[in-house]
Amino acid sequence: MKVLLDECVPRPLRRALTGHEISTIDEAGWKGLKNGVLLRQAEERFDAFVTADKNLRYQQNLADRRIAILELGTPHWPRLQRFIPQIQQALDGLQPGGYHTLNIFKS
Repeated sequence: MKVLLDECVPRPLRRALTGHEISTIDEAGWKGLKNGVLLRQAEERFDAFVTADKNLRYQQNLADRRIAILELGTPHWPRLQRFIPQIQQALDGLQPGGYHTLNIFKS
């Protein structure tokens, strides 16, 4: 799966996830793009988008999107590190056009 990490996602997460081709917004040359434009461009080249932006689903019309979206519960790397297996499992289970929220605040 080709995965794009949002600007708000800690870069070390890239090295922690396995089995996927992972790129960052910077590498794609899309730094600073607004979410609507970003998602349209991303779904042309990527299968999944990982973000920590909790407002994305409320600010964007996600109906008919082909790209799968994984929303992390936080952008805080020390906290995310403890949940790498859950993040990996959620990423592995994403379906095209799906939206999955990983709530790690209660764990």
